[in-house]
Amino acid sequence: MFHFNHFNFNVLNLEKSLQFYQEALGLHEVRRKEAEDGSFILVYLGDSNGDFTLELTWLRDRVEKYDLGDEEFHLAFVTDQYEEAYKKHKEMGVILFENPEMGIYFIGDPDGYWIEIVPV
Repeated sequence: MFHFNHFNFNVLNLEKSLQFYQEALGLHEVRRKEAEDGSFILVYLGDSNGDFTLELTWLRDRVEKYDLGDEEFHLAFVTDQYEEAYKKHKEMGVILFENPEMGIYFIGDPDGYWIEIVPV
């Protein structure tokens, strides 16, 4: 038997990403692993509702932006406060794509990852 554990995004600026995920989605750090030589930091973010986490991987020697290709993958969040979330994300300027017919929209994080926002 398997259970979902985490999903990974590689990030260039860890502090900027942590701030984004806290402000945009209310995620908080649940654990962290730092390499003894300082070459990487893994930060796991949670939503207080389950065990699934988003792993942010920061690599010290990485300086170039990640190539996300055609962005054929994304992470999705469900909210029972869809209108409030939409307003907040609009004010933050992070909405990348809206699909009113489906009742969803996507926001982008500082590294260009797409995150789908879905009403309950």
